[in-house]
Amino acid sequence: MKILVVGGGGREHALCWKLAQSPKVQKIFCAPGNPGISAIAECVNIKDSDLEALVDFAQDKGVDLVVPGPELPLVMGIADLCAERGIPVFGPRKYAAQLEGSKAFAREFMDRHGIPSAEFAAFTDLDAALKHLETVPLPTVVKADGLAAGKGVAVCETREAAQDFVRELMQDKKFGDSGACVLVEECLGGEETSILAIADGKTFTLLTPAQDHKRVWDEDKGPNTGGMGAYSPVSLVDAEMIQEISEHIIQPVVRGMEQEGCPFTGVIYAGLMITYKGPHVLEFNVRFGDPEAQAVLPLVNGDLATMLLAAARGELATVDVPPADKAAMCVVMAAGGYPGDYENGKVIYGLKNAETVEGVVVFHAGTAFNEKKEIVTSGGRVLGVTAVGDNLPAAHHRAYEAVSRIQWDGVQHRKDIGKRELDRIVK
Repeated sequence: MKILVVGGGGREHALCWKLAQSPKVQKIFCAPGNPGISAIAECVNIKDSDLEALVDFAQDKGVDLVVPGPELPLVMGIADLCAERGIPVFGPRKYAAQLEGSKAFAREFMDRHGIPSAEFAAFTDLDAALKHLETVPLPTVVKADGLAAGKGVAVCETREAAQDFVRELMQDKKFGDSGACVLVEECLGGEETSILAIADGKTFTLLTPAQDHKRVWDEDKGPNTGGMGAYSPVSLVDAEMIQEISEHIIQPVVRGMEQEGCPFTGVIYAGLMITYKGPHVLEFNVRFGDPEAQAVLPLVNGDLATMLLAAARGELATVDVPPADKAAMCVVMAAGGYPGDYENGKVIYGLKNAETVEGVVVFHAGTAFNEKKEIVTSGGRVLGVTAVGDNLPAAHHRAYEAVSRIQWDGVQHRKDIGKRELDRIVK
């Protein structure tokens, strides 16, 4: 089997790493890839937004499966283009990808299909949005409708903060056209978790629950980021809750998309708040989470390539997926200043030493080669240091031991990934 993975971050490194373990995989291409990925796949210099070039490449190389990593090519319609050329693709069509591409579409879809979520109102007029904010309970949540790399959301404690963020989105165009429409949502209380389901249009398989850490600093302080770390599984999500999530959230998505004429193939990522009324959807994504993928994929028992190809063909029910029996933790190491301004080109030391820690693999997210062929920083989130252990305390110890062995000028990382779960375990 030949596979083309689209993207060049930590999620794509984790995908290539896991897919390469399949005895059925003959060759992996990754476009554009990164230095870490280049050790296990052939990196191809094609941007993830250049759909025609990507699909032409897949056709020319006789690729058996295309696996888009990021949301952008999916929202742009890469799955539709692959289908037109007869190339199997693990990812939803453009219509279904609106679950992530448009938060207003997602909310309206959830309303149509009875999926529990927060109360909301959507606005394309700045004055109307500002007037609405004068009446909502606090705190409130303000979201850009479109893609904003996980940064287009603010939980606002005051009306002034909410109105300022709306102006940033709609007036200052902080995220371009993504803020042309803005959602104001009820702020749900509880604890967040992420559920990733692999779907084939009719059936689905749930992977182990994960919990992401969005804020840049310890104790969930500071601005939102693309994610500073994750762990899996999550004890809060027990078998009974998994059943509830399956029946009331994931199944309605699969059934609803089929009813609307666009069967969903790919990853249904449900970002959930576990409230006192049960799980409610905060957002949907239509691809593997990042960094959740770096914590969840190492726990998959079975052949991921077989699983994804079966899903692409609508045959997921024929594949046996044994339950996970270990725990994993991913700690993101980021550039100093992230998620604000930061400098690239810092030489990274200690990568090989870190991977000598048992159960550890270092996924590259924002790295590049310099003229001396040294690996240097080339992004805000630079590395995802992932460790697998028999339990979360073991994974935690290994992950932070590996993190301590990696250095570059200005490196930052959170020191409390998984703390809430570890406290539960101790109790």
